[in-house]
Amino acid sequence: MTLEEQINEDMKNAMKSKDESRLSCIRFLKAAIKNRQVEKRDKLDDDEICSIISSLIRRATDSVKEFRQGGREDLAAKEEKEIEIMSRYLPKQLSTEEIEAILSETVSELSARGPKDLGKVMKAAMVKMAGRAQGREVNEIAKRLLG
Repeated sequence: MTLEEQINEDMKNAMKSKDESRLSCIRFLKAAIKNRQVEKRDKLDDDEICSIISSLIRRATDSVKEFRQGGREDLAAKEEKEIEIMSRYLPKQLSTEEIEAILSETVSELSARGPKDLGKVMKAAMVKMAGRAQGREVNEIAKRLLG
């Protein structure tokens, strides 16, 4: 079953169980996928859908931080629930130690010497970690390793 089929199935289940928050989140996710399909003028594969989900999770995470700073705990909780729902569709995320191991391997493969090689390292590492790690976290670890 493809990721898109899984999302459609979960939407049907949310409708049947009358889970409004889950249904709303899945509809939002489907709309984002549909927008990208219209832009691309073709069906999306699972990796592209994972990329969309990661982007939405990153935005929601930033929103949680902003809502907390503004004293809007209710909106922050809603965003966190949406993050939890969308995270189910992503592959298991790598731990910090696993990211460090992949980055160390990539640094040695590319013979990277310092911060000026960060772009090359990030590009190669993100291909290896596709959908399994947030770029921001990978970037921080890569800077530390190259610095």
